Amino acid sequence: MDLLSSRCKIQMTMSRWIIVTMTMMLTIGESMRLDLESGLTKCISDDIKLHYMSVGNYSIVNPNEALHLPASHKVYVTVTSPKGHSQHHAENVESGKFVFTAMENGDYTTCFVAPGFRPPAKFAVDFEWKSGVEAKDWATIAKKGQINMLEVEVRKLLDVTESVHDEMFLLRERESEMQELNRSTNSRMAALSILSLVVTLSVAGLQLWHLKSFLERKKLL
Repeated sequence: MDLLSSRCKIQMTMSRWIIVTMTMMLTIGESMRLDLESGLTKCISDDIKLHYMSVGNYSIVNPNEALHLPASHKVYVTVTSPKGHSQHHAENVESGKFVFTAMENGDYTTCFVAPGFRPPAKFAVDFEWKSGVEAKDWATIAKKGQINMLEVEVRKLLDVTESVHDEMFLLRERESEMQELNRSTNSRMAALSILSLVVTLSVAGLQLWHLKSFLERKKLL
């Protein structure tokens, strides 16, 4: 009985450790601070899978909380898809948020443009960008579904598993594409080698024929 109890405790401890570990992984997002200067642009790219949700929050850092941000501390923000379609556009803002579902697979680009100002001003922008499982608002999901935190963690784990599964299939597709490219390249190289050999033999034969004709005209043969 004691042995069974010990095993149950070990299993519960391991389960909690796995859930805590996965939760820590899920809370890690693309959070960064960008240093900007008037007239300059900085862009960030993120590889987002098809049908994945993406959420971004940005705000200009106020060095003095007691005062309002100066007029120079404004940004233009654009988010574009791999094919150049606009997902978000904001002008002369201090902060903002964007949410979209990826309709294309590939690198999405977020650009921050600091408009020209005299004298030039330097400031920082806090930017957090999450995609996929990280982008979901699990607190809202828990409230709407009236579920406890354990069920939320299980759903997170299921979503992570599905995400890893999709990533593995994507890697397999890319591996297949690379193998096909290698086969195609090898075939072309083989054809080029054969063509080069044929040309070389043809030129050598033509030179021998020309030499033989020359010697025959000189009556050396």
